[in-house]
Amino acid sequence: MLMFLLGMAILIVGYFTYGKFVEKILAPRDCETPAVKNYDGVDFVVLPQWKNMLIQLLNIAGVGPVIGVILGIKFGVIAFLIIPIGNIIGGAVHDFVAGMMSLRHNGANLPALIRMTTGKTFYYIFSIFMCLLLLLVVAVFINIPANLIDGFFKDNPIFWLAVGLIFLYYIIATLFPVDKIIGAVYPIFGALLILGSLAIFVMLMIQGFADPQLLGESTLFAARKWTAANDHPILPLLFVTIACGILSGFHATQSPIIARTMKHEREARASFYGMMVLEGIIGMIWAASALFIYNKFPQMFSMAPTRVLSEITGYFLGSWIGGLTIVSVIILAITSGDTAMRSLRLSLAEIFKIDQKPFAKRLALCVPIIVIVGGLLWWSNKSPASFNQLWNYFAWGNQVLASCTLTAATVWLISQKKPGWITALPGTFMTFIVCSYIFWISPKHGGPLGFGLELEHAQLAAAFIAGMVCLWAYEHGKANIGKFDN
Repeated sequence: MLMFLLGMAILIVGYFTYGKFVEKILAPRDCETPAVKNYDGVDFVVLPQWKNMLIQLLNIAGVGPVIGVILGIKFGVIAFLIIPIGNIIGGAVHDFVAGMMSLRHNGANLPALIRMTTGKTFYYIFSIFMCLLLLLVVAVFINIPANLIDGFFKDNPIFWLAVGLIFLYYIIATLFPVDKIIGAVYPIFGALLILGSLAIFVMLMIQGFADPQLLGESTLFAARKWTAANDHPILPLLFVTIACGILSGFHATQSPIIARTMKHEREARASFYGMMVLEGIIGMIWAASALFIYNKFPQMFSMAPTRVLSEITGYFLGSWIGGLTIVSVIILAITSGDTAMRSLRLSLAEIFKIDQKPFAKRLALCVPIIVIVGGLLWWSNKSPASFNQLWNYFAWGNQVLASCTLTAATVWLISQKKPGWITALPGTFMTFIVCSYIFWISPKHGGPLGFGLELEHAQLAAAFIAGMVCLWAYEHGKANIGKFDN
């Protein structure tokens, strides 16, 4: 109980202290933003700050701060400290700096920012990788909400109908101007998410104070929790299992969407850093509720996270309000999937220099995306193993994206003679995480294909690579002093 409350305090205090410190380094200016100087009525549109904040929250949240933490809390109560600390010095900084880079460079998408800071060669590799990742994101965020919807109709399965309807919505949201669909409905969805999580928090506190042991590690939980001994080492596995809430590379693909709708740079801390902190708070609530359920009903520990989600909402809120909360989680997934598809369209348009104001050109870019995602959906639902592979590659690729973004951000900051350590610290750590994961993971360790090295050897190799990448970022930034100013 104490660890949970301490973690929540770290998130709140961190926003007003470390968040303010990072804002001083980035130094928001009173100048025309991309939404004002590049207005096109489609992607560059000024929206009110409160709308931008809710849109950003739903863009970045996905199912990570719910499904991810339901799995991640199996590492134990240490997650209550790792989530907030990682969020404050890692994830929120990542989102904030990525958003400010886009704001300062005409609302550029992530591939363009990577090209500017790291060069053409890596840009081509990164662009292919990012587009593949976004295809996985769209497929995952159609699959999961469709399965949750299907769960409401146990006697008459409607999975593929749900897939079709969600996909159709994604296409519409991707093609139409940002203020017509996303700007209109997201504030409503955002309110549902916040209210549902708040209701869980209130009930959790009432029952948690009555029996604090349910928010700790019971004897049965401690015997089952994930450890290195049962092929679940915290380093690197926890940081791949919990992305949203700690640090997620996917967020950097979403920040430019809001960078194109802001009226003032001074909105950036609340919209980027603040919404990541709020996502961390939501993640903490769901992690605590999952721990409560695992302690209360030990048999739930081995069940699928979607089943645990249903148990959490039903236990704390009852069938009616609990069902409404599951709807908010479905919306959470959908509202990340549609903007992932939009971000993919915008990135492809930027890469191939295709004007996105004409509707016909937007549609032409969406057609191949639709075909490929359709194929991924068919393949991932052939068997549970296929979906697990899809999820594993999505989770791993997501953190590779975070490592690349933070490395580029370090170069950008150093080139402006600013303290690059604010991004180099989490960037080096995340490079270590993804490298050690790739070197260690293998089917014999219960995961997808990898090198299958012993953990100690994987971590040593990863530490060396992470150190070299950090050194390169500093040297490259120094070699380009003043080059990336805007």
